[in-house]
Amino acid sequence: MIRHTVAFRLHHAPGSAEEADFLAAARALADIPGVEAFEQLRQTSPKNDFAFGFSMEFADQAAYDGYNEHPVHTAFVAERWVPEVADFLEIDYTPL
Repeated sequence: MIRHTVAFRLHHAPGSAEEADFLAAARALADIPGVEAFEQLRQTSPKNDFAFGFSMEFADQAAYDGYNEHPVHTAFVAERWVPEVADFLEIDYTPL
């Protein structure tokens, strides 16, 4: 199992229509084959500047690779993520 996580902040103002639209568009990632346990999360800690997180799980490396190469994912990254995300930290985990 691989847990793919990303913490990020947007260029958009908090609570804006643009922020809501970005988060709504990101929900399409959950429909990509192989994606399990997709979550959108709001950061609550004052220890960093990130506002949101996405978390999802994959059964194995093949499922994760399929997600990374899927046209829905690559289009989202190119059309939404790159222009709208101000900063991010991606961390992928496997259980010990």
